Amino acid sequence: MDDTYKTVTEPAEGYVTEKKSKFISHIFPVKNADEVKDILEEHRKKYYDARHVCWAYMLGWERNDSRFNDDGEPSGTAGRPILGQINSAELTDVLITVVRYFGGTLLGTGGLVKAYKEAAADAIANAEIVEKTVDDVIEITFDYTLLNEVMRVLKQFDGVKWTQDFTESCHMRLEIRRALSLQLTNMLTSIYGVEVNHP
Repeated sequence: MDDTYKTVTEPAEGYVTEKKSKFISHIFPVKNADEVKDILEEHRKKYYDARHVCWAYMLGWERNDSRFNDDGEPSGTAGRPILGQINSAELTDVLITVVRYFGGTLLGTGGLVKAYKEAAADAIANAEIVEKTVDDVIEITFDYTLLNEVMRVLKQFDGVKWTQDFTESCHMRLEIRRALSLQLTNMLTSIYGVEVNHP
């Protein structure tokens, strides 16, 4: 089962000129549509004098939540090519914006597609791309007497992260990559007295 995805760690910038039109591109890591909206609002203020602020985003590790916008450019000449670059780099949880300053010469649809595509590609090329795992959260509750048994199971898994809250009983919140989640759940469930929840 594939439980990894590619994204960027921090914003990066790209730049292309085409017949004196300037295309300034930015790529941002984003978690949801609200973050996208905030960044776009900031961009519109910052580049208030630009002719177009076109964009595309992809969200979710399964890469099934995407949108794009041509912002007044001819349909299909800006947002779609930007999204195409996100797809060809297999990225998600990213927003790419391309700000265009008109240089006085019309580029035609082919020229626009090429410029937006290259500007988006340049931002991606300048970004640090990382591979992340899709993690599941498991919550467990058990009695102190079972602590050693539980820890013995956890130590068999690389990369499992946990937080613990030991008051009257032991409560732990575990994070583990999805591919190992079922195996860990089964091993914990097999310890009599451990209560397992998937929040």
